[in-house]
Amino acid sequence: MAAQGSSGVKNIAKIVAKRVVSAFITLFLVSAVIFTISGLLPGDAAQELLGQSATQEQVEALREEMGLNRPALVRYGDWLTAIVKGDPGYSYVANMPVSQIISTRLPNTLLLAALATLVSVPLALLIGITAAIRRGTTVDRSLNILTLSLVAMPEFLIATLFVLAFSVKLLWLPSIALVSPEATWSETMRSIALPVLSLAVVVVAQMARMTRAAVADQLDRPYVEMARLKGVPFPRIVLQHVMPNAVGPVINAMALSLSYLMGGAIIVETIFNYPGLASLMVNAVTSRDMALLQSCAMIFCAAYLAMMLVADIVAILANPRLRA
Repeated sequence: MAAQGSSGVKNIAKIVAKRVVSAFITLFLVSAVIFTISGLLPGDAAQELLGQSATQEQVEALREEMGLNRPALVRYGDWLTAIVKGDPGYSYVANMPVSQIISTRLPNTLLLAALATLVSVPLALLIGITAAIRRGTTVDRSLNILTLSLVAMPEFLIATLFVLAFSVKLLWLPSIALVSPEATWSETMRSIALPVLSLAVVVVAQMARMTRAAVADQLDRPYVEMARLKGVPFPRIVLQHVMPNAVGPVINAMALSLSYLMGGAIIVETIFNYPGLASLMVNAVTSRDMALLQSCAMIFCAAYLAMMLVADIVAILANPRLRA
């Protein structure tokens, strides 16, 4: 038994190590894509700083000073080396280190994502599991229509409807999310309520549909039918047999949906003028601040890969069959 336990631990460690290596390789490839795509954008920081009235000689001189005219491979190598060392570079547009700019915005995005997660995860699991258990009934059809409709609705439409309902018509919540260090906790929650709800609606719909599919798939397995024939109570079958086997797909569904909260919040943050990392990246594109743009994109990609890695590890630990 001890030998089997030791073998199982080694198996898990080996699988996790492979996942971690794969995540780092993916992040490296993504960094190359980000650098290439950002380099294809028209204009650069030198042109943005000097304006349209600057002569070509002035622009070229500033590019030389900023190192923008060096070969792309050299600039990519320097940038990647600096990123690995924890230095995302310097923003010539804002005239300050990129790390300093991000440090003021990242906590706001994390707060928004955390609150949206607290709202969406329990609600999505409740809807998904209920729909799977009540398959074919009016409850299941109603929940399917609701979640499918919400998935089909674009984020800007959901956010706009919330503004019209809660800000314009009812006057309950502000339409602009102002986050201030001096604000109280209740004031902050009231200010960001609409962005949180807008994000949660999209995430709940996506996660609930994937959760329903995962649980329904397990309910169709022969072991469930055998347990029911033996007279095992249905709630016990769901809690002790179905959910442990469905936890892998459910966790993956949660990770896929929640990864949207970091990178997919661009529209929501822009609509509500929320001072987060997504809106910062939009501003970086507008001002051609490549160092800031690349750093924000890397953070979003790293967060997505980290969530998928955690989902894989949790699924492996929860389901012994996945360890093989």
